[in-house]
Amino acid sequence: MTRLDSRGDAENRKVLSLQLGLLGDTAARDYSRKLRLFNAFAAPELRQAVRCLVLRPGMNVLDAGCGSGEALEWLADEVGEGGLVVGVDLSSAHIEAARPVASARAQLLQADLRTLPLRPASFDGVWGVNTINHFHDPMEVVSRLKALLRPGGRIAIGQTGFLPDMVFAWDARLERLTHEAVRRYYRERYGVDERALAAVRANAGLLRGVGLSDVLVRTFVIERLSPLGPQEHDYLLEAIFRGTWGERLRPYLEPQDYEELGRLCDPHHAQFALTRPDFHFIQTFTVATGRLL
Repeated sequence: MTRLDSRGDAENRKVLSLQLGLLGDTAARDYSRKLRLFNAFAAPELRQAVRCLVLRPGMNVLDAGCGSGEALEWLADEVGEGGLVVGVDLSSAHIEAARPVASARAQLLQADLRTLPLRPASFDGVWGVNTINHFHDPMEVVSRLKALLRPGGRIAIGQTGFLPDMVFAWDARLERLTHEAVRRYYRERYGVDERALAAVRANAGLLRGVGLSDVLVRTFVIERLSPLGPQEHDYLLEAIFRGTWGERLRPYLEPQDYEELGRLCDPHHAQFALTRPDFHFIQTFTVATGRLL
């Protein structure tokens, strides 16, 4: 039995006419592999964070920006067979990637969070991870999500540190230059300046700004030390070394520094960072929650 509003098809067609997201998101964009790797990598911390919603069996919960869908199962475990889990994502590819994960335990909807075809006051919880920072006007999105809450319902906005810290125990200078290069890349590629990079720390203010009560914040530390397990190795190699550093940083580093970074990122080199005994990775994950009175 579906509990989604029948306006879905008409509203979904609006997606193509809306402006690009802050980080270039469109309905056609696909980074589901990176999302799957991250969810496997950080599953212990993410599953702890889900509990910030204080869900109970029989509740209805929305995953706003469900990506590749792993959190749908975690949410379904909290609300049980009598509850409802709905996953929404702008990307058509992400919805398709989520289908095998969600199976029969969740409903999936491809839509923009600004034009959701869902009935107001129909959810007990809204879970949004690494989602709000993709919008030019996050307050607008949080306000729309608030309208979906029943009295007593909670919103949880989870956000990883926008740029993770890789601890170069072997070279503090190269560590600093690499982090600066990544920031320069985001500024030039997406027009995201330092203020926008820091804005992810202000999610508690967003929840208070739309009138939610009992706002709380909890920060989890995703910390990994060598030796790494397979899921940790795969995420860091693909999403950080290849997808974040890699060739895109060449214009922002001196040739000798880029060459040194390349050796650290090369699985075939003796200095490959992920197999060094002094490898250390830190990334924070902050969850802000608020409740509708």
